Amino acid sequence: MIDVRDVSRVYLRGVDRVHALEHVTLHIPAERFVALMGPSGSGKSTLLNLLAGLDRPDSGEVVVAGQRLATLDEEGLAAWRARHVGFVFQSYNLIPVLTAVENVELPLLLTALPRADRRRRAGIALAAVGLPHRGDHRPQQLSGGEQQRVAIARAIVTDPDLIVADEPTGDLDAKSAVDVLRLLQELNRVFRKSIVMVSHDARAERFVDQVVHLDKGILVNGAPQPGSR
Repeated sequence: MIDVRDVSRVYLRGVDRVHALEHVTLHIPAERFVALMGPSGSGKSTLLNLLAGLDRPDSGEVVVAGQRLATLDEEGLAAWRARHVGFVFQSYNLIPVLTAVENVELPLLLTALPRADRRRRAGIALAAVGLPHRGDHRPQQLSGGEQQRVAIARAIVTDPDLIVADEPTGDLDAKSAVDVLRLLQELNRVFRKSIVMVSHDARAERFVDQVVHLDKGILVNGAPQPGSR
């Protein structure tokens, strides 16, 4: 699913050069649930953004689902993301004036699907995350855990090859965090979705197949979890 080949990324911060990633090489098979972990500033989010096609490396190559991302221009990269990547964020990023089912439907507005088909698929996605009865509720009527489930439904509604999640449990209480981790694990194992997640949550290690540790832009350890598939 993912091949990261000798990738480096450097940012300019004033007159300073910040080495966010240094010569990272990583292979992630399809249908794997992977957590990127490490201290703040270790390069986790930078690596996630590269995998999702939101950023480009300064050197090296990123290949996702057989696509060499460097060969795509900005328009092509946007089209590739819309078709192949689902996004889950820490802050949910739901639109307050839309209902849950309307929020889930949003990515489908970029497709040629008729409205009835879009709404049907959004309903299926909500059912997949355990919220078929909450489709008419707006975000402020939902708990934090329910809002994150709606965000996950939005991420899967286009049937993407890859789901990227940036601190998906960061704003949740302990029970809701475990519920979300369990849901992501279910999407991985039942629906065979490849998932890469940035997390500071130590509980995440119980749910994933592989933990990739980064420190100061360097890959420290990317070994699969004991007993993982």
